[in-house]
Amino acid sequence: MTTTEGGWALPISERELAGLTREMHEAHQETLPAMRAGALDLAEEVRARAAGGPRDPGRRRFLLGAGGAAAALALAACSSSGSGGSPEPAPGSPSGSASGSPSGSASGQYTGDLKVVALATALENQAVGAYQAALDAAKAGRLGTVPPAVASFITTAMGQHADHAKAWNSVLTGAGKPAITDVPLSNQPATLQALGAATDVATVAKLALSLEDQAAQTYLFATYNVTSPGGIATAATIAPVEAMHAAILHYVLGQYPVPDDFLPVDKAASPSLLTV
Repeated sequence: MTTTEGGWALPISERELAGLTREMHEAHQETLPAMRAGALDLAEEVRARAAGGPRDPGRRRFLLGAGGAAAALALAACSSSGSGGSPEPAPGSPSGSASGSPSGSASGQYTGDLKVVALATALENQAVGAYQAALDAAKAGRLGTVPPAVASFITTAMGQHADHAKAWNSVLTGAGKPAITDVPLSNQPATLQALGAATDVATVAKLALSLEDQAAQTYLFATYNVTSPGGIATAATIAPVEAMHAAILHYVLGQYPVPDDFLPVDKAASPSLLTV
């Protein structure tokens, strides 16, 4: 246990946290090929639909049923019924986007499955911004002493969210839509305010956990509600990685992740949060 300035103590050892972060990195690396393949299939489906052609789900269609089920099982294994109560709304804003304003595009231009893709991209950008803001606050001394293993986890998780956003943006641009590089979500001002008020690592971890839970449950919800096989495959591939982020944050908060028999989707984000 590492006690930091201000009296906050990391509930697990830095060695344990470093090991969990390493496993998270390895899992993410293993999912990258499938994630990119799913995004490619989705982009092809969108282009074919726009051209009036048949909807060809691509060579990975037979994997989708298993992919969705695997995502649900992995998420259940990583989720927690935690005793710490519901986390507060989490902060976040990518570089150059402090207001969470739209990407300079016309309102409502993302429709159908592309609206879910746009939502996923915005959520990933929000997480990237939250972790970057946490690193900035740590460097400025606003969070007290931050253990190196915690900073390493934050940096690793941030990079993974950036990879996910890149995959989703490739679908948008492949469909002739603008990439989303900021956070066009109506809850962004509240998340920024919450982060600005954070004064220790535990508070930031709670805020980050709320984002990770929201992302993981949104992806699980998407696997059963989007119509595109490519979209289902991509969401099913990313969801377990988001759940691993959440599970590690539970450890950081001293809450042992207890598997849920039935993973809820009550924290899943609605496309109505989008401001584009």
